Amino acid sequence: MNVIEIVSDTFRWDYLGCYGNDWIHTENMDRFAEDSVVFDNAYIASFPTIPHRHDLFTGRFTFIYSTWAPLPKSEIVISQVLRQAGYVTMLIVDTPHMIRDAHYFDRGFDGWWWIRGQENDRYMTNPPKDPGERQRALGRQYLQNVSLRRFEEDYFVAQTMRSAIKWLELNYDQHERFFLHIDTFDPHEPWDPPRWYAEMYDPGWKGGEVPGGAYIPGVERPLASDLTEEQINHLRALYAGEVTMVDRWVGMLLQKVDDLGLLENTAIIFTSDHGTYIGEHNFVGKRPKLYEEVAHIPLIIRLPDSAGSPRGRRSGIVQSPDIMPSILELAGVKIPPTVQGRSLLPIIYDESDEGRDVAVSSASLVGLKPPGWITVTSKRWALLAARRDSELKSELYDLTRDPRETENLIDEEADVADDLRSRMIDLLRSLGAGEDILQPWMAGD
Repeated sequence: MNVIEIVSDTFRWDYLGCYGNDWIHTENMDRFAEDSVVFDNAYIASFPTIPHRHDLFTGRFTFIYSTWAPLPKSEIVISQVLRQAGYVTMLIVDTPHMIRDAHYFDRGFDGWWWIRGQENDRYMTNPPKDPGERQRALGRQYLQNVSLRRFEEDYFVAQTMRSAIKWLELNYDQHERFFLHIDTFDPHEPWDPPRWYAEMYDPGWKGGEVPGGAYIPGVERPLASDLTEEQINHLRALYAGEVTMVDRWVGMLLQKVDDLGLLENTAIIFTSDHGTYIGEHNFVGKRPKLYEEVAHIPLIIRLPDSAGSPRGRRSGIVQSPDIMPSILELAGVKIPPTVQGRSLLPIIYDESDEGRDVAVSSASLVGLKPPGWITVTSKRWALLAARRDSELKSELYDLTRDPRETENLIDEEADVADDLRSRMIDLLRSLGAGEDILQPWMAGD
């Protein structure tokens, strides 16, 4: 069995039609979902980009012991395990953080292609000719990197999916089985889609460049309250345009998989590392305060036709570290004892399987600046559990009545919050978190 794993950075689950969105064009992903298993309650563990990839490659909840850092040589990673089992392993990536500055996320792969130039990648040096307003909004390095871009096929997600298509054309019938990991940074900032995609959602915009659509070193992101409603709507249109562009090019990749006759024996996984805020909770861009817009992610798995091709929706709670052991079980490869995630195959084949009791999502607990909150999510509730040793306050939301998390019920439902915090501590302790790590989180408000 072959495996193709697609990670699309910063892709909000609620911007996909298959998750209920009714205004953004994602027809290709929606068709893919019809033939797949769609997980309605998938959540990240470690936040953000590199900690998530650490989880994904190891099947572990790495936020309890690691920070944003290179992939440790001591970790057992999926590419290594599959390669030892006879798989040809390939990495195609435009997410720069995985490769640059010796981050080593190419470890264990037989080959890897890096599409250069995303965001602040130190790539091009020719000075940009863009107006000053655009340079301030999107960043000088990024504009240098895209200075030669002329056509949609020159955008990064297009280059990455075309590279994956080329690799498949060269390799689809050359190996007994392969593992292809495709990692695109889009729709991560800068939100800079081709004009025609943005005009799908905000036609006739005349307001110029809007701050907040890019991470620029040394420049603080605005709060939503710093912008007008029209500016927020335009940022949403830019992000939606990025989403639609990703959908178009992922769709081309999926069509190529079909054209090559690979659906019979190839599993395909689509997911993301987190979402983002575009006005919600007064934020623009992701923050380590993990509400649903960031912690909740898309997860869609299409099993090969030879495996019965189960489809439909699953409501069980699952997390990103569960993906690695699922791939290994599909491949018939022994899951290493270091893995903390749980295979998703029982949920895929049994709709009644409830999955995890809770999902726990967090930035690193061992960095120089630990997060103020850990998010704990059950089927009904979301708790943003604040550290005991801070003046921050916990928040509790009833997701069944208040999915946008606007009404904090921490005072009215203190027993619920205490129970969720207790479950969080139990899970973290079972994963090996030391008492020194747990202590700041062990008391209520």
